[in-house]
Amino acid sequence: MKKLALYIVVLFTSFSFAQELNLPVFTQYLADNDFVISPTYAGIGDNVRIRANGLTQWVGIKNAPDNQALYADFRIGNQTGVGLSLYNDKNGNTRQKGAKFSFAYHITLSDYSQQYLSFGLSYNLNSFRVDIENFEGNDEMPIVDPSITDDRSINNSNFDVGILYRYKLFYASLNANNILDKDIDNFTGIEPSKLLNFQAYTGYIFQTSKNTELEPSIFYQRYNNDGRSSTDVNLKYRKFNRSGDYYWAGASYRFLNDQPFRPLNLGPMAGIMKNGFYFAYSYQITMNDLSSFNSGTHAITIGIDFLQGLTGCRCTQGTSWRRYREAGLNKK
Repeated sequence: MKKLALYIVVLFTSFSFAQELNLPVFTQYLADNDFVISPTYAGIGDNVRIRANGLTQWVGIKNAPDNQALYADFRIGNQTGVGLSLYNDKNGNTRQKGAKFSFAYHITLSDYSQQYLSFGLSYNLNSFRVDIENFEGNDEMPIVDPSITDDRSINNSNFDVGILYRYKLFYASLNANNILDKDIDNFTGIEPSKLLNFQAYTGYIFQTSKNTELEPSIFYQRYNNDGRSSTDVNLKYRKFNRSGDYYWAGASYRFLNDQPFRPLNLGPMAGIMKNGFYFAYSYQITMNDLSSFNSGTHAITIGIDFLQGLTGCRCTQGTSWRRYREAGLNKK
């Protein structure tokens, strides 16, 4: 039991360093909310889109990571969009809260061939705190750092930049997150100052039959400081009705890139959109050494789309077979 406690303490410590200003990305972006990944998606669509997400990791392990987030984005012109992300994250004895303010600009490369390019920028404001109220030695957690005598907290600002290319039903984005070094004056030890990480996201939408689509996608993330990287391989099936409502189901497979056949997480997900209201659920089975001590990771997303309106530029229309078909541009 002591070895397990030590393992969890070390794991939480490493994750707290890794996740500061880098909130955990599981399947939130697959809940029809690509804005989670990149500011370039702000304003793509014909409505105001709001999503609230709750994620509980490693259910069954005390003080496991827990995250709540609220996302909103909307179009403010024919070619521009803005977005806001608010989050609250708890990981062991670390706490962080923050906000992201995003702006995106969308341009048309070719209306005839449906090629669009988007640029995005986010300003990030983050408050990070080490909470020592539980730092007392006991049989389950014997490690106590005597140099920590009060709560340690620090505020940081940073920026994300991204670019998105869309060609008909294909999309690909590349993002650089936390491009500035982090202020660590209030910390000692091995706290990293470089939190730059790169993310790439790509996929394609296939029409499988009338009003249905199949969407495979890949999400790649790499931390520049130590070279760690992981990949998600995803597959979604979506079914529309005549009024534009739909349901979807899918699965996601995550692995470290130096261990592609040893998944970190694997699990199903599903969601539904009805009259502008959205609900999705995903479950991730933990496939590492903690699998015997927890029941997996759960994520719930609820949302609403409203103020639907027409756009004068196809560059802000969403990527889906229904949108592509209704535009009438697939006709020869």
